[in-house]
Amino acid sequence: MTTSQERIIPTDLRNEMSRSYLEYAMSVIVGRALPDARDGLKPVHRRILYAMHELGLMSDRPFRKCARVVGEVLGKYHPHGDTAVYDALVRMAQDFSMRSPLISGHGNFGSVDNDPPAAMRYTECRLQALTSAALLQDIESETVDFADNFDGSQQEPTVLPARIPQLLLNGSSGIAVGMATNIPPHNLGELIDGLVQLIHNPEMTTAELMQYIHGPDFPTGAQILGTSGIKEAYLTGRGSITMRGVANIETIEQRNRPDREAIIITELPYQTNKAALIEKIAELVNEKRLEGIADIRDESDRDGMRIVIELKRDAYPRVVLNNLYKLTPIQANFGANMLALVNGEPQVLELKQFLQVFLDFRVEAITRRTQYELRKAEERDHLLQGLLIALARLDSIIALIRQSADSPTAKGELITGYGLSEVQADAILQMQLRRLTALEADKISHEHEALQVSIADLQDILARRERILEIIETEVTLIKTAHATPRRTIITHGEGDLEDIDLIANEKAIILVTQQGYIKRMPVNTFESQNRATRGKAAAKVKDDDNIEHFLTCCDHDSVLFFSDRGVVYSLRAYQIPVSSRTSRGTPIVQMLPIPKEEKITSVVHVDEFSSEEYLVMLTRGGNIKKTALEAFSHIRSNGLIAISLEEGDQLRWVRRAKPEDSVLIGSRQGMAIHFRCNHSQLRPLGRATRGVKSMKLKKGDELVGMDILPAAILEKIAPVEEVEGEEIENLDEVLEVENEEVIEADPQGLWVLVITMGGYGKRVPVAQFRLQNRAGQGLMATKFKNKKSKDKLAALHIVNHDDEIMMVTSRGIIIRQAVNAISVQSRSATGVRVQRLDEDDALTGVAVVPPDTAEMTELAEGEEE
Repeated sequence: MTTSQERIIPTDLRNEMSRSYLEYAMSVIVGRALPDARDGLKPVHRRILYAMHELGLMSDRPFRKCARVVGEVLGKYHPHGDTAVYDALVRMAQDFSMRSPLISGHGNFGSVDNDPPAAMRYTECRLQALTSAALLQDIESETVDFADNFDGSQQEPTVLPARIPQLLLNGSSGIAVGMATNIPPHNLGELIDGLVQLIHNPEMTTAELMQYIHGPDFPTGAQILGTSGIKEAYLTGRGSITMRGVANIETIEQRNRPDREAIIITELPYQTNKAALIEKIAELVNEKRLEGIADIRDESDRDGMRIVIELKRDAYPRVVLNNLYKLTPIQANFGANMLALVNGEPQVLELKQFLQVFLDFRVEAITRRTQYELRKAEERDHLLQGLLIALARLDSIIALIRQSADSPTAKGELITGYGLSEVQADAILQMQLRRLTALEADKISHEHEALQVSIADLQDILARRERILEIIETEVTLIKTAHATPRRTIITHGEGDLEDIDLIANEKAIILVTQQGYIKRMPVNTFESQNRATRGKAAAKVKDDDNIEHFLTCCDHDSVLFFSDRGVVYSLRAYQIPVSSRTSRGTPIVQMLPIPKEEKITSVVHVDEFSSEEYLVMLTRGGNIKKTALEAFSHIRSNGLIAISLEEGDQLRWVRRAKPEDSVLIGSRQGMAIHFRCNHSQLRPLGRATRGVKSMKLKKGDELVGMDILPAAILEKIAPVEEVEGEEIENLDEVLEVENEEVIEADPQGLWVLVITMGGYGKRVPVAQFRLQNRAGQGLMATKFKNKKSKDKLAALHIVNHDDEIMMVTSRGIIIRQAVNAISVQSRSATGVRVQRLDEDDALTGVAVVPPDTAEMTELAEGEEE
């Protein structure tokens, strides 16, 4: 019992687990999962290449079975399963996985459809010429260290004497314990150009290196959108690089059928599975998440990739393509994580550090090679010097040898009598009689002289670092000349959707969004000016239960911001919205924006430039108002961005652009309006995820109907009015009576408040009649309705110019375009004039202002019935 207890060693479980797990983790990190920063290889890849080198499988030799190579690697170097070795070998032979494959394969080595390779007993392999020239050259010249294999029976290199930065050339990916690496492949020519520049200027920065190494170069080609992700990866070691396949829109001619538009995909992002992509697209079409696709075919062959996506006749090709980018791996991100082993430790490296680590390694390798060559040259020269001594005193040495009893005696007498070393004495004793001829003696003499020159040159190389750097430059330049290929991946300097702008005219346009989520874009000249009180033209073929809800004018190059009731903002370029005819319904907005079903667009704003001096003023249904810098919305993610934080039950309803010196005018359904400044004392700037402050005090049953912004330049020219609190108006009739007696003259600045009611009445009110108040007051009356029992309510309230035109839209989709100066100027207390004749069950729902430069004024024409 005592003996048994003595064998038990008390151990703290926590310490034992920590130590054991750490040993396991480091084993995985160093011995399996992470590449060495010097030659860019993991142990399994290094062992495969070295085994093939030992087998003599050079690029000019016949192919050998992969099973033979796998057996060699397993038996000598890699104590793991044959599947791991064969998978690694296959990947090094795939031209769609490696930018410059290291192994030349013969047979089925898989495909971009993720088809598995044939069994190793069927496939054959040999080394590529680049591998022999750039990775295995000089491996016998003591350039790298060798270590025992798993059983101590063989020696294997700890690193290959790489002449190029192979880690950046072909990239690497691996998952270790607690860390992972994902390095993209690059172009050989660019890497060598960058390395040469670093040799000439060791102080150059990573940003300067990027002038030569522009970015990753993927074997499958495709595109990289923008340079921000590349810069982040190169400067910090981590970054997200957006890749996009190459797709073109073509017209397919068909027999006995009308021609159709089709999207042709010829290149895919790196590591994208083509078969899985086609399956994903078909799945999205079946789920109705992707509209406009009629058929999908894979027409790829040995000449290249060709995926044909045939479109329906009414589909808009650019929108379908944008949705493919958004919903499928045709556009994907490469998460760069530049992690590699440096001196056996994992480190995240910048671009310059990668090249510097390689350069230092290459200097060491050439130093060791030169030392090896110098030693061999000195040994040979030492032997030749002994032979020259023997040739100079040939007769006496021959006599000495003939008189000696045996070889050891002759060797000893040569050493003592002529001052020779053992090596020299052995060489003289082994000398053949034919070496005694005059010709052979001259050859020995010339070889000695050449070796003296070579030794001096080798000693000079070891003494001067600049000589070593010259050798590195010469070697990599030769490799570039022999093996560099043109770049395959195109880097666009815009950020994704900007590349189409130069191809599209910046025309004026109208954008409509219906209540049920249809969107359309029309040229503004679709509608001519009409007389006041006419019926107007149909702007959209609207369903009985659908209404036109948002209506604005902009330019095709503008960014259009869509704000939802949840307080989320989405973004599109105006030209991305499909052009539709005047009577078409439009395109479902869910095809263009990732809007959830329960979410609704409540405001649309167009932006031509995201200025730091401008703000977005947001107003909610509950009356909260805030302003946020417009610059905060310059980069909106594809899935939207939080614009405002909302209270429970509240909704974001109106968003307008404004400057701090401007003022805001807000109207309510019952005809009240409040006017206050946008300066920091009334509205201080807030971040995106904030709620805002109270805007207006509403009476019971009242609600906000809209807001507009009054420019600061106009405020300065209006007669100054004392800012007062928004007081209760006790005797409204007396106030209205006083204002009716005022003479309403044209505003000298040409600006009015346009008031339009749901019943089709409108008027222009001089801006000066809406005095400035403090925020959160009740405001002033903006209009008087026909009679108190009328169901008429305020529909819209806008700031307009004398030269402006307006477009009014009804709930039934009828639009009328009018000049502002055709509407009477009246006081706040007036009821206005009829601006549009409405059907009995119709009502005005929206008004958009068309600036004077939007379209040339046309002759007034009679109204046109639908």
